[in-house]
Amino acid sequence: MAVAAGEAIEKLDDMIVRQAEATGAQVAAAKDAIGKVIFGQERVVEQALMTVLSGGHALLVGLPGLAKTKLVETMGIVLGLDARRIQFTPDLMPSDIVGSEVLEEAPGGKRSFRFIPGPIFAQLLMADEINRASPRTQSALLQAMQELHVSVGGNRHDVPRPFHVLATQNPIEQEGTYPLPEAQLDRFLMQIDVPYPDIENERKIIFDTTGAEESKPKPTLTADELIAAQRLVRRLPVGESVVTAILNLVRSARPDSDLGDIGKLISWGPSPRASQALMLVSRARALIDGRLSPSIDDVMDMAEPILKHRMALTFAARADGETIEGVIAKLKSRVG
Repeated sequence: MAVAAGEAIEKLDDMIVRQAEATGAQVAAAKDAIGKVIFGQERVVEQALMTVLSGGHALLVGLPGLAKTKLVETMGIVLGLDARRIQFTPDLMPSDIVGSEVLEEAPGGKRSFRFIPGPIFAQLLMADEINRASPRTQSALLQAMQELHVSVGGNRHDVPRPFHVLATQNPIEQEGTYPLPEAQLDRFLMQIDVPYPDIENERKIIFDTTGAEESKPKPTLTADELIAAQRLVRRLPVGESVVTAILNLVRSARPDSDLGDIGKLISWGPSPRASQALMLVSRARALIDGRLSPSIDDVMDMAEPILKHRMALTFAARADGETIEGVIAKLKSRVG
């Protein structure tokens, strides 16, 4: 009986290994396909892929003109997803996002309501400049991001699967904006900072985008294959030392932590969602890297994008010149 159980576990492990190898090759091909269109943003592309493989949503923070919109469009094509874009503005209403019901009259005179879906019913949704819409409109995304459905007129409408929101935000232009509340920030798996490209990649950009022909993305995955990859990520084994590192890091980022001087710098810290996010993205990072199990290095590398939007510093800490990035670096050095 025990021998049969052991053989079944071994067969299951072999199946996971084969699936991981095949999926890893598909993900690597997708990363290369995106990289042929988005130049000089390898880490951004990798983190965006981790977000999707983990089944989550990401907040892209960067200045205008750094290919955030193009990244989402390219990912939609490469991953075989139905991608749509919403430009958030101060006058945008919740019904402009989720849809609305209209009253229709049948030929016999019978009247009924018909639901007209909004642009949220997409597999990959780009919420462009999300902080320009009012809190009421921003909250229209909350239910779909967390529960994968919306309620209109008392009726439930499920969003397509998979469903991912990649929202963008300008870090410097804050006039006429509404800061995202902490509850909504926590819905984003990670914050992806989009930097300027280096000189060589900027050279590639200007030649590729101003010539007679521009690089076009090619599909490498289907939505069903992506869903299978997401399921596989959740099945990858995680060592106890990695779990301990995740728990220690997240718990140390709270104001009541045992780290004394560092804990006094923190006003509020991450919820258990941060632990869940670190567990998932560490697995996804290992899969993208061609490994079957995450390491502590994966946890430490993804600590900043997972934690930085889930914590805040005290007024005294900010007055002393402390930054979120600096505090996270201190936490990593203490915990790691």
